[in-house]
Amino acid sequence: MRTDAVVLSVAFGYLALLFVIAAWGDRRAEQGRSLIGSPTVYALSIAVYCTAWTFYGSVGRAAQFGPSFLLIYLGPTLAMLLSPFLIRKMVRIASAQRITSIADFISARYGKSSSLGALVALIALIGITPYITLQLKAITVSYAVLINYPQAPAQSLVEEAFWADKSFWVALVLAVFIILFGTRHLDASERHEGMVAAIAFESLVKLVAFLSVGVFTVFVLFNGPGDLFAQVAASPDLVGALGLEAVPGGASGWIGMLVLAFLAFITLPRQFQVLVVENVDERHLKRASWLFPLYLLAINLFVIPIAMAGMLLSAGDPDSYVLNLPLSAGLEALPLLVFIGGLSAATGMVIVETIALSTMVSNQLIMPLLLRSRRLHLGSSGELAGWLLGIRRVAIVLILLLGYLYHALIGDSYSLVTIGLVSFAAASQFAPAMLIGMYWRGATRRGAALGLIAGTLIWAWTLLIPGFAQSGWVDDTFLTLGPFGLEWLRPYAMFGLEDWDIYSHSLLWSLTANIGLLVGVSLFTRQSPLEQTQAALFTEAMHPGLMETSLWHGQTTRGELRNLLDRYLGTGATARVFAGQDNSQVGNGHGNDQPAPPEMIARAEQALSGALGNASARVLINSVVRGEALDLESILSILDTTSETLEVNRRLEQKSEELARASEELRAANERLRELDRLKDEFVAMVSHELRTPLTSIRAFAEILRDSDGLPDEKRVHFLNVVVKESQRLSRLIEEILDLARLESGRLTLNPQHLDLVALTRHSVDAVHHMQENRGVALEVQIEVEQAPVVGDPDRLEQVIINLLDNAGKFADETSPKVLLRLGRYKNHFRLAVEDNGPGIIEQERERVFEKFHQIQRPGESPEKSRGRPRGSGLGLPISRGIVAHLGGRLWVEDAPALGGACLTMELPEAPDATPASPAV
Repeated sequence: MRTDAVVLSVAFGYLALLFVIAAWGDRRAEQGRSLIGSPTVYALSIAVYCTAWTFYGSVGRAAQFGPSFLLIYLGPTLAMLLSPFLIRKMVRIASAQRITSIADFISARYGKSSSLGALVALIALIGITPYITLQLKAITVSYAVLINYPQAPAQSLVEEAFWADKSFWVALVLAVFIILFGTRHLDASERHEGMVAAIAFESLVKLVAFLSVGVFTVFVLFNGPGDLFAQVAASPDLVGALGLEAVPGGASGWIGMLVLAFLAFITLPRQFQVLVVENVDERHLKRASWLFPLYLLAINLFVIPIAMAGMLLSAGDPDSYVLNLPLSAGLEALPLLVFIGGLSAATGMVIVETIALSTMVSNQLIMPLLLRSRRLHLGSSGELAGWLLGIRRVAIVLILLLGYLYHALIGDSYSLVTIGLVSFAAASQFAPAMLIGMYWRGATRRGAALGLIAGTLIWAWTLLIPGFAQSGWVDDTFLTLGPFGLEWLRPYAMFGLEDWDIYSHSLLWSLTANIGLLVGVSLFTRQSPLEQTQAALFTEAMHPGLMETSLWHGQTTRGELRNLLDRYLGTGATARVFAGQDNSQVGNGHGNDQPAPPEMIARAEQALSGALGNASARVLINSVVRGEALDLESILSILDTTSETLEVNRRLEQKSEELARASEELRAANERLRELDRLKDEFVAMVSHELRTPLTSIRAFAEILRDSDGLPDEKRVHFLNVVVKESQRLSRLIEEILDLARLESGRLTLNPQHLDLVALTRHSVDAVHHMQENRGVALEVQIEVEQAPVVGDPDRLEQVIINLLDNAGKFADETSPKVLLRLGRYKNHFRLAVEDNGPGIIEQERERVFEKFHQIQRPGESPEKSRGRPRGSGLGLPISRGIVAHLGGRLWVEDAPALGGACLTMELPEAPDATPASPAV
């Protein structure tokens, strides 16, 4: 039964659960067992980006403008993919400078300017108020839908007394929650661990709730996605409404919305709070860079199906489809779960946004004014800390009431998404001052301020004021006619730019003015010394050790510094700041007159920055320190020293790597030399043996012929033939050695000419055919072309072919030796391949066979057994490869595709058009 009592009981029970989670998180933090030290919790806290806009408004935007809602999530996805380069630098700067908010960040970059910080705080307060209104409206509307269904809720709340408006009481309840768990400590740069834990829990709740209604819609109301899409396809009006053509502004709308979402993701105060201020370890960005986009994908998985179902079933207001669909089925539990999911999305945003805004209001608007009061500096120890916490708590209440006021006055004129995009465009005005300031040292405070003012005025003219006009609070004729009849100043078509969606239109003109003034004015204005110093620190923040450098060289005493911190932070916080800084002497009064070292002054300023902001901390430190902070020259000196150290380290590392490579190359060269020395010894021994063998035969038979006068003629002729053959063998060996020497010295003479490789191959086969028959080798020849015109030395090429055939015959199978010669075309080359059916050549030996002196040995064959086989000098293949290389070809070993043994392949390029000459025979 959905009565007021039931719904309110569930809602307040859920808020009570958040109280418990937040209290538990704070207690764990005090015990040193932090919950937010997990990168998963950090990624879930970033999901505070998914507000009531996501939970309700994405479906509404999809129903009205098709897939354009996806751009709201592609922008943050792009930002997280760039987080190692962009957000990581922001986190490092914020950690070193004790940044408390985006206003403090921009103020610190531009010389810790209090006026610039106040300007940013005012813009944030004005621009983000509509977003808080969005959440209050979402809670109010969803509650009304849940209670009144099937009747439509009332559209206007202006006539109701504020005490009868439930959104007013929701605002107050949220204010109490935020005060209790968001302002427990004065130091705003300290982690709100309980709050972050509660936000992470809320992110899970809203995800589960939205997925539940999505599964219900697709698989209960319809018979799966196929059934749903089939019914949509049968309705041409729905197909058009959900197509790409429904995206407002066309291509410009796509680009504009993507840029808007990207910039807003890193500049919205609540996103800056969870992304930067609440980050405890920049390494958490690594997991968040993929986990958060995955979360966005999951929570948007059913947006289009729910929008389709709502349009098919005419489920009322598109922003309420998520609630109306389960209500139309008569369910009780699921609508309550959806309401709690929407409440989670809304309250999470309001909590973080209000803490961020209250910090900015306190530190950037109120504190600079209070510092001008003489009475403020006379407060007792810790008294001012209580005042400042009180200011921050009052600011929280006023911010929520301001959001409620906007809700009551203008909230019904815009849809949820429209209100959210107005705030997106406002927050994007911070991007030029922040991003350009992080990477361009020349950006100045005056340029940033004028850019912010111009961009914000254009944003207000093109988006904020038209909202009041549409609500009836302002005459709306200027929307169509322009102010004073000046049509080129129409808010939705400035300078005649028609047919753009209003958000891309506003973003274009506001950022153009913002960036133009920031860059233009900066080029013609000078920075103060402190501004130059801060610019150097921000732009060079990724240099290791630079951000930890103490910037003070002024003088003050420990006692003055301690008294200053006592007044503003209290005794306990001051003791923590001075811990490890010779605090015992200061505490007993003996060290109060001692000079405070620069490191202590820097720590004191950081502590004050975390509580009061950089600008106020700077004023207070200046009030007790005589002297200035380090100037730009000193900072650049530190930077140069750091850069030089990094460069020296890089060069040392490079030299070390070069030495390691040289050592490895030297070791390999030594191994190679030892191998060559071994091969040389083997070669000398082998050549000696080879030379000795024919010489011994020649000498033996010559002595027989000399000493045997009565030797028969038949024997004499036989012995003479042996002497001739051995002489020829000796001559060939000597010629091979000479050829190798010529190849290595480059003196090998060739007689290149056009020839037919087919004819040369046939002649070479004829030359060795008889020898192969004597060995019992079956020689097969396959010539696939009629002619093979190449350029080469016929004698040398014949030497190569005969050598290949001879090697194949030696290493063919012992029992049934076979050799196959194939000649064919391959692209613009001719290939001659000689295969055998032997055991082949293993992969490791295939290049070694072309090394001089290397003897081929059958795999598994012992040296003793191989001695009985025909062997050469080990020079044939190296000489053959050298000859082929000189002719522009290649020679290599591979597996024999036909016979299964080894295959020696020679490849020569085809000769230019010419009539091939027949080889000399």
